[in-house]
Amino acid sequence: MSGTAPMKTPVQQSTRSTRSTQGTPPPTQPVPRRAGERLKKPAAYLLLGVGLVLMAAPFLWMALSAFKTKPELAASPPVWIPTEWTLSNFRDLLDLLDLPKYFLNSVVVATLVTVSNLVFCSMLGYALAKLEFAGRNKVFGLVLGALMVPGNLMLLPLFVLMSKMQLIDSYAGLVLPFAAGAFGVFLMRQFMLSVPDELLEAARLDGAGEWYIFWRIVMPLVKPALATLAILTFLQSWNNFVWPLIATNDPDKYTLPVALATFATDPNRANGANGVLMAGSFLVVLPVLLVFAVLQRHFTQGIATAGLK
Repeated sequence: MSGTAPMKTPVQQSTRSTRSTQGTPPPTQPVPRRAGERLKKPAAYLLLGVGLVLMAAPFLWMALSAFKTKPELAASPPVWIPTEWTLSNFRDLLDLLDLPKYFLNSVVVATLVTVSNLVFCSMLGYALAKLEFAGRNKVFGLVLGALMVPGNLMLLPLFVLMSKMQLIDSYAGLVLPFAAGAFGVFLMRQFMLSVPDELLEAARLDGAGEWYIFWRIVMPLVKPALATLAILTFLQSWNNFVWPLIATNDPDKYTLPVALATFATDPNRANGANGVLMAGSFLVVLPVLLVFAVLQRHFTQGIATAGLK
């Protein structure tokens, strides 16, 4: 019949099968990894685990010792986990120290220093990143130069300046020297460089002023940088010991680290009060952990974004 397709011979079928087989690439076989490559990840985890234990062990010892009794604190060999949990160390701490006053002093100073850094460092960072003015590069060079100056070299000039301004034994004397830092300016400037210039130009064309652009457009876009700066600044201010010790002669203006260190060096009160010292140290560390827990997501995002830059 004329409509019937011609039948293929076995030779033609074999030839076509051979061509199709030759045109198809052979399946890739997984390359076996070497023994050294297979051990890299477990070795890295082991190394990181050892580092974590070395870093966390002192803190865990301090936190657990704050709830131990005096016999357990003096036990040999040392007792890690207390068998009888007690709050007597915290009660003794409240009896021996005016803890609420010192805690309030630390909160006020650390909060004011953190807020002032967020405001002033952001302002200067925005000016260095997005505004054109004469001497901008020279100002940024001064900021970089300030990063290279050790902080301890500034203690004597700052003390003389605060004395001339009669700000010793005051909150202003504890806050003003650290109201803005070179690192904060550098950090905010680097983040604000990533804000598109086209966005700011569009806002200017719509009639927005620089203050509106700064507060309503730029600041919401750099929240990860603000969280990072807030955590680092609060941590540094809360743990600051040398400057509050120098700038305060009145015990009523002591911050918590200074008050605790003064108590620890007093043999009449601190003799045999290891549990009280552990409880005080635990209370000093606790606010920093709470701040980091609240801002951890933004802090991690800020560090990741900085790495992408």
